[in-house]
Amino acid sequence: MKLEKAINNAYQTLKKNNIQSALLDCEILLSEVIKKSREFIILNSYHDISYEENAHFQKMISERAKGKPIAYLTGKKFFWENEFYIDEGVLIPRPDSEVIIEQVLKIYKGKNNINFLDIGFGSGCILLSILKERKDFRATGVDKSSYALKICEINANKLGVKDRVRLFKSDIDKFFNGKYDLIISNPPYIKNLDLKYLDKNVVNFEPKIALDGGLDGISEIRKIIKKSSELIKNGGKLILEIAFNQKKEVKQLLKENSFYINSVVKDLANNDRCIISTKIDK
Repeated sequence: MKLEKAINNAYQTLKKNNIQSALLDCEILLSEVIKKSREFIILNSYHDISYEENAHFQKMISERAKGKPIAYLTGKKFFWENEFYIDEGVLIPRPDSEVIIEQVLKIYKGKNNINFLDIGFGSGCILLSILKERKDFRATGVDKSSYALKICEINANKLGVKDRVRLFKSDIDKFFNGKYDLIISNPPYIKNLDLKYLDKNVVNFEPKIALDGGLDGISEIRKIIKKSSELIKNGGKLILEIAFNQKKEVKQLLKENSFYINSVVKDLANNDRCIISTKIDK
């Protein structure tokens, strides 16, 4: 079958299933199947693909039509400046979370040998991106998902930073290792009752453990702040990703646990995205 026909057939299938980025998705998935660039596909419409390649492509299109995200179909996602291995055991990295990396690099620009903790590291995209940027930083990661541990280890090897990171499978309540200069976290922060309103690509495929913030959306944030007040050094920074409407509640929790609010940083859509705070003496 010719590339052009394969793309057109797949495009019609995705359009019927209300996939907004139908053409782009077809090109990405076919390029993955035939191991060629999107540019090759666009410029070589009469190139023949084999029966096996077409069968594989049709299977991926069928999954995409059901809403399965591209990152899970290809097993990868580009984040910050690196490509990460991703599968259905971990949350797909979002560009909004790059705000945390930007802030860490800005705050610690002139400081060396920072020892930091990432609570709920998932794929490791934030933690490992920071280590890749700063060769003198050391990191510890804690996540209650054993699946996340495996995925993060794969990515740590892939990025060549495995010798500077220690990973633990644990609920943060039961974690007691070390004192840190910096703690970062992108926790689950969606209200339990709001999960059903998420895009089907998210709610039907991404792990609930990485999304469900409890009845009020801040149950995990509450635990993280309380535990961080014990694990962080005085003067150390806590950088938390939050939902756009959680600023007031989270700021109050931070103050109650002896954190001074430095700033609230907005994302590209101009929504409140992360809160930077400093641990102070009680």
